[in-house]
Amino acid sequence: MSRLADTFRKLSKNEEKALVTFITAGDPDLETTAEMILELEKAGADIIELGIPFSDPMADGPTIQLSSERSLSGGTTLPKILDMVRSVRKTSQIPLVLMGYYNPVYFYGNERFVTDAVEAGVDGVILVDLPPEEADAEGFSDLARKGGLDCIFLLTPTSDDSRIAKVVKRGRGFLYYVSVTGVTGARKEISTTLAGELEKIRNATAMPLVVGFGISDPSQAATVAALGDGVVVGSALVKLFEENRGTELREKVAEFVSALKAGIRGATSKN
Repeated sequence: MSRLADTFRKLSKNEEKALVTFITAGDPDLETTAEMILELEKAGADIIELGIPFSDPMADGPTIQLSSERSLSGGTTLPKILDMVRSVRKTSQIPLVLMGYYNPVYFYGNERFVTDAVEAGVDGVILVDLPPEEADAEGFSDLARKGGLDCIFLLTPTSDDSRIAKVVKRGRGFLYYVSVTGVTGARKEISTTLAGELEKIRNATAMPLVVGFGISDPSQAATVAALGDGVVVGSALVKLFEENRGTELREKVAEFVSALKAGIRGATSKN
């Protein structure tokens, strides 16, 4: 059983929901990223998404764009990220998912990427500009499936029944539901139509369903956790990397993630 499947199985058994945290790999450097993975796990994160920095992050808002710029200016590359994951695996087995754009993977080479990512200890990949049809056409889906790398696809409020069916058929690990249209970034409110949108997807699959984009505080995380199988928090967390360094960063991140996890647990315990 994969680390992702095992995590969701254990959470379901305990009637809990997943806290999925996103940080940009290499922001401000890869040594810090490796340290923060352990801090995130200790604070209550169940799954960690590591952003692959890219020079043209079209789906990302200002906060994550700036984190990519900081990472790239420090010399972060995809091979270096895989080396960092490999080192983290000596001390942690928390599920790690790489999230980014197809360009760096394409130039790395699809087959080489899948082989090296799995060998390093990566559990899944989310490529926001590689939908199922193109992933099939590029041969990436087949390579990932055979290699043991979960290929995770996105659904949005505009996804119709046909799109949902395609993503459900090809996706592995979990489904990532983008709760708002537009780019990443913290929002003040959760969509009032979210429950109905998630119910429609629930009717099509039993695959774990996590919700991201715009979730910025424990209260919002709690609201979403009551509806899905997990909550993704990204921009609000990445903002802490922009504003803090060293011990202060570790303390701020630990405090924030602990509060998010407490909010999620509080919401699910009421159901």
